[in-house]
Amino acid sequence: MLLPHYQTIFTEAGLDEAGRGCYAGPVFAAAVILPKDFFHPLLNDSKQLKEKERDQLRPIIEKESIAFAVAAVDNTEIDTINILQASFKAMQLSLDKLSVTPGLLLIDGNRFKPYKKIAHHCIIKGDGKYASIAAASILAKTYRDEFMQNAHATFPQYGWDKNKGYGTLQHRNAIEAHGLCKYHRKSFNILPAQIKIF
Repeated sequence: MLLPHYQTIFTEAGLDEAGRGCYAGPVFAAAVILPKDFFHPLLNDSKQLKEKERDQLRPIIEKESIAFAVAAVDNTEIDTINILQASFKAMQLSLDKLSVTPGLLLIDGNRFKPYKKIAHHCIIKGDGKYASIAAASILAKTYRDEFMQNAHATFPQYGWDKNKGYGTLQHRNAIEAHGLCKYHRKSFNILPAQIKIF
């Protein structure tokens, strides 16, 4: 059962990212401020939901939230600053886009770079504990999946419509056969020996 809020004095924004462990594509992050009384029976950590359920929840979260924002950091920048820093940056970019300034940030995970002078709490597995983080996890995941679905149209050989850029056997075999494309994270050491980059 998700908790509706961490405290009741400050306006809370939940934050989460999606795609940190992927071989290809950007890392996405979302920030969501929910009304204090928000409840939906399906709402949960995005990884616990079916794709159809996430797609069903996304417009509800967007419509009923006080404010939400989604941001991404692309694979080129991930290769430059590393995936952890890119995850922090995506979260901070999503905060930059919020129409309401929160008084407290709830971060899924155990690390975060302080944002402006807003207090934050890092909560391990927070997407399964607090509604606003769960909502952020759903937005980050659905926006990222949509990006990878569109990228699949250009590079269908990697099966991104199914694996969304994660290092599945199908994806690894495709890299072996076709090499890397412009969306792959070169810093992830995913290139087999003797394969050209195109």
